[in-house]
Amino acid sequence: MAKYAYAPLSVDENTRRKGKSPHDVASENERDDNLVNERMPMCVGICVLLAIVYVLSRTGGGNVVATTGPPPLPDDPNLRSATVPIPVVTSEIPTIDSTTTSTTSSSTASSSLVTKCPDPITCPQCPTKDNQCAGLIDPKDIDMGELRSKALANTPPHIIECSAANAGESQSACHLPSSTRYAALGQKGATLWMTGCSGAGKTTIATALEDRLVKHYGKHVYRLDGDNLRTGINRDLTFSEADRAEAVRRSGEIATLFADSGVITLVGLISPYRADRDAVRKRHEDQGIPFYEVFLDVPVDELKKRDPKGQYARVESGELKHFTCIDDPYEEPLYPEITLKTHELQIEESADQLFRMLEMDGILEGAPKLTPPGLPNPDGDVVVDLHVPSSQKSAKVAEAASLPKVRITDIDLNWLQVIGEGWASPLKGFMREGTLLETLHFNSLLVDPFNLTGNALKHESKTNFESFPNHQAPQRVSMSIPITLSCTDYTKNAIESSGQTDVALVTQLGEIVAILRDAEIYNNRKEEIVTRMYGVIDPGHPYIANIYSGGDYLIGGEVELLDRIKYNDGLDQWRKTANELMEEFQQKGADTVFAFQTRNPTHAGHAYLMKSAGDDLKKQGYKKPVLWLSPLGGWTKSDDVPLDVRVKQHEEVLKAGISHPGGLDPDSTVMAIWPAPMVYAGPTEVEFHAKSRRSAGASYFVVGRDPAGMKGSSLALAHPDDDLYDGDHGRYVLQNSPGIGNMKMLSFVKVMYDISDNVMKIPDETRMQDFISISGTKMRLLARNGAVPCSPTDIPTDLVEANCIPSGFMVPEGWKGVVDYYKNIEDSQRWIPWSRPIITPPADSRTTYTGNLGTTAFQLKHKEYISFWHDIPLRPSGEPDNIITLVVEIPMRMTAKMELNKKGENNHIAQDVNKDGSARYYTYGTPFFNYGFIPQTWEDPSVKSSQGYAGDNDPLDVIEIGSSRLLMGSITPCKVLGSVELIDEGETDHKIICINLNDPDAEKITSMSDLDQVKPGTITNLIHWLKNYKTSDGKPQNSLAQEEPTSAQEAIDIIAETHLRWRALCGHDGTTGVLEGSEGFWLDSPGCKGE
Repeated sequence: MAKYAYAPLSVDENTRRKGKSPHDVASENERDDNLVNERMPMCVGICVLLAIVYVLSRTGGGNVVATTGPPPLPDDPNLRSATVPIPVVTSEIPTIDSTTTSTTSSSTASSSLVTKCPDPITCPQCPTKDNQCAGLIDPKDIDMGELRSKALANTPPHIIECSAANAGESQSACHLPSSTRYAALGQKGATLWMTGCSGAGKTTIATALEDRLVKHYGKHVYRLDGDNLRTGINRDLTFSEADRAEAVRRSGEIATLFADSGVITLVGLISPYRADRDAVRKRHEDQGIPFYEVFLDVPVDELKKRDPKGQYARVESGELKHFTCIDDPYEEPLYPEITLKTHELQIEESADQLFRMLEMDGILEGAPKLTPPGLPNPDGDVVVDLHVPSSQKSAKVAEAASLPKVRITDIDLNWLQVIGEGWASPLKGFMREGTLLETLHFNSLLVDPFNLTGNALKHESKTNFESFPNHQAPQRVSMSIPITLSCTDYTKNAIESSGQTDVALVTQLGEIVAILRDAEIYNNRKEEIVTRMYGVIDPGHPYIANIYSGGDYLIGGEVELLDRIKYNDGLDQWRKTANELMEEFQQKGADTVFAFQTRNPTHAGHAYLMKSAGDDLKKQGYKKPVLWLSPLGGWTKSDDVPLDVRVKQHEEVLKAGISHPGGLDPDSTVMAIWPAPMVYAGPTEVEFHAKSRRSAGASYFVVGRDPAGMKGSSLALAHPDDDLYDGDHGRYVLQNSPGIGNMKMLSFVKVMYDISDNVMKIPDETRMQDFISISGTKMRLLARNGAVPCSPTDIPTDLVEANCIPSGFMVPEGWKGVVDYYKNIEDSQRWIPWSRPIITPPADSRTTYTGNLGTTAFQLKHKEYISFWHDIPLRPSGEPDNIITLVVEIPMRMTAKMELNKKGENNHIAQDVNKDGSARYYTYGTPFFNYGFIPQTWEDPSVKSSQGYAGDNDPLDVIEIGSSRLLMGSITPCKVLGSVELIDEGETDHKIICINLNDPDAEKITSMSDLDQVKPGTITNLIHWLKNYKTSDGKPQNSLAQEEPTSAQEAIDIIAETHLRWRALCGHDGTTGVLEGSEGFWLDSPGCKGE
């Protein structure tokens, strides 16, 4: 039922003041009309006198006619004063020199003295030629409109009131800037000028809109109409054409001032003349104020049917004359911003259209509109795109190479993408300590994008716990998930000892991807972060484990991306920045966007929900709601459906279009991967899911049960092997979360498969026998079993037993992809579980590789040598003993742990693995050296050191400390400087230290003492690394056989000894059989035991 009813045409002022409703007045119409007819002559006459007084006061006139105050004006705004006799009143009329231009705030136009008729008795019929009133004029002959027009023409358009405004400029120069005012108020000023015939619904619709904007959105709104304007500013005006024009002008001026002050001003006036309305529009445009002409277009026949006061009936009977839209003209707008046919719309529907217009144009937000119409501003009212401009890229890359290096994991890389592409707006870097505290304690941030309180750089400055601002930042935005970057004490010390405040961010594969400015290093309080973020205790939770595995420190600071983050996994076409998504939504003509997040393949039930959401938005008045199909792209737990499986299935959904119940219309759908990792934090995480979609253009977010939840692990304290979070809590928390703004939620509903028409829908309670439920568990089982489509006309009750899937459940090609995945789920190398970079290995051109770098499938082989270990000589031909051959396994900066595969065919270089079979990475920090081995050497486990430790059964390790990054698999002559004897898990592990012969410092450095002088701190940092690099994995510290490195000669002796042991391994010294520890070694290359 409608909340509002159309109001009567007009309201008697005296009755309204007594609190009577418009409907109460209707019964008194006849009495009121009689009263008007009795008093009209006197009322109009006195009003004319007042008008003269007003004009004279504006044009410099002298004495004025005294009056005792006007009686009320006629209550009918459509009556013309020409229909009422005007009494004869005499006064002297000023003469205005139209050629004189006023240059001050007071008019200099000349006027004659205004005098009163000297004696009413002797001058009862003034003016006459034979009495004392000779020369005076009857006021009825005065054209007030012409007088007013001349007065306005002699008044400068801009009256200067302050020294800041120069002559002829707007007074806005002396006022608070509109942008600042709007930002503080959280809205922009605008005028909605509602015009149309009496009874069209101007007041009623304006009241409904005002009610919504004030009560639901807390906006500053004021409504101007004939009633409140005639009470004051327009009380001296009649309903003549000239006075109507003046009424519109004055109302327009008031509306301009109101809107300039930030008020959304709703003006409801018939304002029948187009020129008058256009003048008001121009006044707004000149001031840069939004102006919307709203035409209420209702046929006269419909108005006559409404006619709550019977005015149209009186016109029909001839009782009323000169009634606008009947026998007085109404000039329809030619180009109104919006037309409302209120006879075809409910009142709420009309108010909806006006609301949507204000929303789309950003009037309901104080910030400048940064996004296409209909799309929300990013959180914090700032567009974040942190990619370095192409013109600066080379300089920034060179700068990054010289900065201290900070290792980031693949999960950190996901978060870096989130920050740099604007998904976490207004965040511009990894969180500083203060920002983290606000996130943990309030799930939101206080921001000041327009520096209203001096807090604009609050989150981009180092946290100060000693001094606080006098005023809080005024705006709260959602931020529920900590986005932090951890580091170890090794990285912390490297930064602090470098004397620099900026650092370079380096991936696990050694690529420098960003610069982090003004680094703030602080303690990583892992337990506090976990407990506040999750609210549950579960050490087996995969992301909680990730947090605890991080370093003991966090690094905050703003980032600059050196290039677009790409993963080269065949899915980059679906990875779009927040700004790119905005552009695509605009290209599709979206007037609103609703996002649907996917963790699983999309079936017809999902499609039904998405289509229904779009239909509901159209019912709300949107013309082109666009669906954002948003698959999770960042890190996910190991048992989730891989990213590529989901994306390829979604591609088939879009290809199917509307031809299948499980398809989606590509014309109104955009698919784009959401880059953030899943952290499985339940309701807390859902807030971030919604916030990040809003920052990319979504106004609506579809939320199901238990969003971002998961079952607890067996280690969970309260919910082992059960849902950690209540399934209904996510939606509730999201709808009530701080900083959510105007984003709205669209909830899931339960859908089932209707076997009568092969469509998934909300079940019909009257025929539940026609509906079957297909759970996620059942779908996965059917996919593993390779289920084929059921007969459309004969769907069995037990799908698993029949091993078939209803044809309308999922688009056919999409189902095939799901089946392929579940039947080959163990072949992990086939799938892309989440966004991890695939790069071309930084390898020597004489090598070849298979598999992706950083995965257990990776293998690197040499094109010329069969075996890196056995066939490459110990040292280059003709070189002295202090020059050896270095085969590079791990280039500088790379933390993917590579090593020679002693047992693999051809002794290729491969990815090292952990005990659980996963790829092994250094976690302690970014290596500042190149790492490899010396071919034709072997640390024989049967040979014990002086301390009783056996050799580690590997070729001799080498650390190259030059300044250049060497390529993987490269063969490099290297000058021996010394060595370090590491005791690693009870084994002797010698590390030969050398410098590349082509390094700029090679000629200066021949010993460890030279190294300390030429590159101070290198030895200390190297010793620290070797002792502690495993501690970040929870392992004990390594020890050294001696604290000081050996000399170059001692290192040469170690090389010679291990070369002899290699010769024995290959039988070159006559040794036969398999030596201890060498079981399974591949020795069949020409350099060892092969032909």
